[in-house]
Amino acid sequence: MIVSDEGIILKTFDLRETSKIAIFFTKDHGRVKGVLKGIRKDPKKFGSSLEKFSINDFVYYEYTRSEFNLVSQCDLKQFFFNIRQDYKRNIAANYILELVDSIMPLEQVNKKVYILMLDYLKSLETVKDIDKLVHVFQIKILLLSGFRPHIDSCVKCNKIIHGRARFSMKSGGLICSNCPTQEISFNVISKGAIASILHIEKGNWDECLRLGLTESVRKELKYILNNFLIYHLEKRIQSAKFLS
Repeated sequence: MIVSDEGIILKTFDLRETSKIAIFFTKDHGRVKGVLKGIRKDPKKFGSSLEKFSINDFVYYEYTRSEFNLVSQCDLKQFFFNIRQDYKRNIAANYILELVDSIMPLEQVNKKVYILMLDYLKSLETVKDIDKLVHVFQIKILLLSGFRPHIDSCVKCNKIIHGRARFSMKSGGLICSNCPTQEISFNVISKGAIASILHIEKGNWDECLRLGLTESVRKELKYILNNFLIYHLEKRIQSAKFLS
């Protein structure tokens, strides 16, 4: 079957002497793997150089017996030049590519995740507060992908927790002081950090970017979100270590 779609390049790697494999996240078909035959031998064969986080129009032949599809056309739509000119913006863009590639199953449609990626990349070209932008993306993709931590109430008894709470990586959410557990170490999370996560989950993109975050809440979000992702993905996102 021939498929036409718009997608963001997540990563590429060489295949034999003349071809490349590209992994891209598309608007209507989710994360897709494609083979571009002959692109290294004849770069002008396609209208794109397959740069990471660029937006492209793809046409590919979808194979039912293989996870790899044959890309017949790939045309560049948006390059995000300003991101590529700045080291930290470049790292922040690569971070979400690694995260999406790790968290999203192959060929599972999720248009909201695609729109989230577009909003993020467009904002990343000009926004000053890159760290907050990364946290907003982390919280929203956890929600949209089904990995959301349970922070509305105690994960064990479902009672609302007022004030500071214990956050359990293993249980995937908050645990109140009344619930027994065999876990030894917990991360304490403040009411302000919990409220910030809930606000970002419910708010639209522009509202989230206007949210003020104190320095202490930023530190909590960085630690909780990064370690939550590591624990549940069972791998580290390599670009995360370059983000302050």
